[in-house]
Amino acid sequence: VQLLESGGGLVQAGGSLRLSCYAFGGSFSIKSMGWYRQAPGKQRELVAAATTGGGSTNYADSVKGRFTISRDNAKDTMYLQMNSLKPEDTARYYCKADLATPRHPYGMDYWGKGTLVTVSS
Repeated sequence: VQLLESGGGLVQAGGSLRLSCYAFGGSFSIKSMGWYRQAPGKQRELVAAATTGGGSTNYADSVKGRFTISRDNAKDTMYLQMNSLKPEDTARYYCKADLATPRHPYGMDYWGKGTLVTVSS
């Protein structure tokens, strides 16, 4: 099973981007999912996370009210809608999913390789 992010790019401050994370390559069910980011010289940090079904979500204080995590089960795709972007949002964004598979029925974390978001001032 692999995760593939897309949707990153260069945007001006105040603009919007929607990141996508597509899970593929085997039989799985998504237990939970999340988006993380890592800026140059900084540690990777949690941006947003959601439990199965999206019933419970949490966001980093720095993105509350601006970012929204969601999922399309039919497409095995997770999204991060990012509005009112700021230069400090510049980072490489990674999706992570806790997936239950036949080999790991209790779940296992999978990571994508990331997509770069650059916000200009």
